[in-house]
Amino acid sequence: MKPLYFLLLLALSIAHAETRIAVLDFELNDMTMKPGIAEEVARTASIKPLLEGELKSAGYAVIAVPLAAQQQANSGFGYLFDHDEVAAALGKTLGADYVLVGRLHKPSFLFAYLMGHLIRVKDGQLLGNYISETKGGDKKLTLKAVESLTVKMDADLDKRYTPPPPVRKGTLSLPNPEHI
Repeated sequence: MKPLYFLLLLALSIAHAETRIAVLDFELNDMTMKPGIAEEVARTASIKPLLEGELKSAGYAVIAVPLAAQQQANSGFGYLFDHDEVAAALGKTLGADYVLVGRLHKPSFLFAYLMGHLIRVKDGQLLGNYISETKGGDKKLTLKAVESLTVKMDADLDKRYTPPPPVRKGTLSLPNPEHI
């Protein structure tokens, strides 16, 4: 009976030791001549669920963040991004070990930067300031930027994330030199 009890305690301690991350909604910092167009608002809204999916695939526990709780902690655009201690306090109320505050910074129609601050909740320490560049607004490119951001975060956490391999649409065939 004792070995079974020990295994049960071990399983509970492993489950309890799971790294818990709260991902906040990303803010759009659109500096283009047409800020806040519907496509960019939608792309920005898609980043959080994409990132949560990548973190879950690596075995992280993703803590739900009620929009009302985030709005209550926020005192305006960029506030949580610039105030690690406030973001950490929000994460603490949610039972998270870490909180990620993100932003989509768009200085041009040609490219944008996915930015994230990873904050350790227990002491409010900024663990990482991550930036991943994406060209254009294509959904596949946004996903690649999210995967890049996840790789960077994971390097500062548990080092267990492996991004999906690139999808290849056929092979490159070179011309036969005899036909040239």
